[in-house]
Amino acid sequence: MTVPVPTLDIAAGCAPAPSPDSERRAWLVAATAMGCAATAGVAVPLVASFTPSERAKAQGASVEVDIGSIQPGEIKVVEWRGQPVWVMRRTPEMLAQLEATDGLADPQSRAAQQPPYATNGHRSIRPDVLVAVGICTHLGCSPVKLEQGSPNPSVGSDWKGGFFCPCHGSTFDFAGRVFANKPAPSNLLVPPHQYLSEQTLLVGEDGTA
Repeated sequence: MTVPVPTLDIAAGCAPAPSPDSERRAWLVAATAMGCAATAGVAVPLVASFTPSERAKAQGASVEVDIGSIQPGEIKVVEWRGQPVWVMRRTPEMLAQLEATDGLADPQSRAAQQPPYATNGHRSIRPDVLVAVGICTHLGCSPVKLEQGSPNPSVGSDWKGGFFCPCHGSTFDFAGRVFANKPAPSNLLVPPHQYLSEQTLLVGEDGTA
């Protein structure tokens, strides 16, 4: 019995040539798959960086900060429970600006963004030292410090100084109080803290427990 052997049409090739549309679809599918994979690879670490792990929570119960080297107007950033905490030494000019409460959404800090001992105009134990979580209360971006008279067009010519979130434009004064009609719904968080000495701050514990 003779088994027929299939023959190849050399002129046509081994398979029909793909049409331009099918090639385009194939490239689109491949590019989309690679793009999704790349996006996932970037998004996961970014989200994770803003989400304290259980290890960070356990190991970051409190952080001692030497504030003696912080110059007036400077900010020292420390990590507490996976979050950046600002420790800023305010100048007399900064403190004077806090007396103006026009345009602030919660100037008296009535919402629970701070411990009871920080429910005052400067939102801190010591007027000259601000302790705040440096994360915008809108979507978790990190604001930047802008001095009075900054040329940044997003804050306007009457800007008195404070913090500006470049992600969506929220603004805060030097006490971390948010200005009204901004995306951020509340003031910056003030973590529990206390002073162990004139030059040593403890973030994460306040001795009230």
